Amino acid sequence: MKATSLLLVLLISCTSICAQRSVIEIPKGYSDDIGQMVSMLDNLKARVERNVANLDQEGTDFLLDDNANSPGAIIYHLAATEAYYQVYTFENRGFNAEERKKWDTALNLGNKARQEYKGKPISYYLEIYDDVRAKTKELLKTKDDKWFKKKNGTMNNHWAWFHVMEHQANHMGQLALIVKRI
Repeated sequence: MKATSLLLVLLISCTSICAQRSVIEIPKGYSDDIGQMVSMLDNLKARVERNVANLDQEGTDFLLDDNANSPGAIIYHLAATEAYYQVYTFENRGFNAEERKKWDTALNLGNKARQEYKGKPISYYLEIYDDVRAKTKELLKTKDDKWFKKKNGTMNNHWAWFHVMEHQANHMGQLALIVKRI
């Protein structure tokens, strides 16, 4: 009986603690839907960063095979994708020539990225990602849920930012696999 009671108390405690960690909280200054998206984007970014935060130079530049991308390049790719969706959703356009020069290699990855993105610490790539995210959050804070639902080309802004989030989730899994292979 004591064991059953203890097990029940532990189960209730764990359920309560787990439920608290699974709550999406709206950061101050955002509308409801946008705030939920910001909360989820930041949660995913934190988990991506946890995968790579302790990589040394060898790990940052590690290539699983001849066609793979390094963890550093993948982080840069996440930043580039988010930067693209900033101009797409907030300015209703694609990258201009200057932005393409800055982001195209990271956006497309591949052989050029394998050659170009090496020799820099993981902190270099994470700082780029941080800067892009700070701008995203600053821009999203200026919008409301009506804007979020507004159609922008073939998708609404909510779908565009959902895509950024799912893109991060996909690469988070890829990074976890790569880090386990290092």
